[in-house]
Amino acid sequence: MPPLALLAHNGVNTRQGARQRNIEEGTPMKAYAKRWSKVAAVTAVGLIACVSMGAVGHESDDPHSHHEMKREMHTSTVDYRLPPVTLVRDDGQAVSLANELDDGRPVVLTFIYTTCTSICPVISQTLSQLQAELGPDRDKVHLVSISIDPEHDTPGRLREYAAKFGAGPEWQHYTGAVSASVAAQKAFNVYHEDKMNHSPVVLLRAAPGKPWLRIDGFATADEILHAYHHLMASN
Repeated sequence: MPPLALLAHNGVNTRQGARQRNIEEGTPMKAYAKRWSKVAAVTAVGLIACVSMGAVGHESDDPHSHHEMKREMHTSTVDYRLPPVTLVRDDGQAVSLANELDDGRPVVLTFIYTTCTSICPVISQTLSQLQAELGPDRDKVHLVSISIDPEHDTPGRLREYAAKFGAGPEWQHYTGAVSASVAAQKAFNVYHEDKMNHSPVVLLRAAPGKPWLRIDGFATADEILHAYHHLMASN
């Protein structure tokens, strides 16, 4: 028999012998198929679990992922003492915080920073809507947003941020030295060592010397407007 034919013949005999041994040893090919099916299924589950864990880990890379956009609100009336600090307005002017807040107008005060991607845009959009809904009172109310990231938020960046939300001349943004910003935050009990842990807070006051209405949580423009009218009626 030629060599190639002999090899083929031996290969056939070898395969036949292997099949015969499988039958004799009680391990049919179907058993192997079932066994490998189970292994493949377990492997697939493991891969899915790894992918899922990877997705969760990826989501946690978002520094704001711990924020829950809840509509729960809590209101309180508080007397705050204004700290004697100087801030820098978005027009570049250094001003006294007390003078800015005590200029005789009702005040709506918030704390934000321009690189925030969750809470701050919601608050600023709400103030933008409030600004429109104030109607004839629009020029009578001082809207104030103080940066909690003054190292990054220059007056120029604050102007750009304000423009995104259509801020009018009655809505001003403030930055300044870190110590001044922290003092303002602590005075209104909104300070967090890590700015990523900040919370949504809106503060309203009818006039200098009056107590502040504090709203913790995501208030709508209509709710803030209602609170404003209530404060003015009881002033």
